[in-house]
Amino acid sequence: MTLIKISRRNVIVSGLTAISCGIIYKLDDMAMGAETVKEKENGTFFKLYPVGKVQRQHGTTKLRIFERYRDALKGLDGFSHVLVLYWFDRNDTPEKRNILQVHPRGNRNNPLTGVFACRAPVRPNLIALSLCKVLSIQNEIITVDKIDAFDGSPILDIKPYIPSIDIKPNGFRVPDWLKD
Repeated sequence: MTLIKISRRNVIVSGLTAISCGIIYKLDDMAMGAETVKEKENGTFFKLYPVGKVQRQHGTTKLRIFERYRDALKGLDGFSHVLVLYWFDRNDTPEKRNILQVHPRGNRNNPLTGVFACRAPVRPNLIALSLCKVLSIQNEIITVDKIDAFDGSPILDIKPYIPSIDIKPNGFRVPDWLKD
């Protein structure tokens, strides 16, 4: 039997590395749903756990749903379109979360506009929404025509597109910068 000397520091650092890697893995594949975390001084906070990830490869776009959520896909194949809620994870910095006004579409000719009045990827909460045409559903993979998300973006939720609920209302209006 060979004894190996390992310092306390190495054990702690190695353990923390293993724990942090385990947490990342578990958040992807094991954690479920969302939690409301309340704090007295700072208001209410939420923890969201992804249900899947966007996969963009070789010109195809797939929504890979984690195995534990596979049963939630039952009946989705009856719909032609889905609304996908995902997280703008590449913009998740304190600086970008504090940007409250932008020139829509990055065009300085468009008026300075609040982020709640446009689809800017910088916002206080980085929740994104895309309407996607479903091309196929096989096991836990939904193939869609396109999505405005990066490869690896975490999917928060998927909802079926229901025309009677999601259709444009009569009398809608948009600002002039969006009409072109």
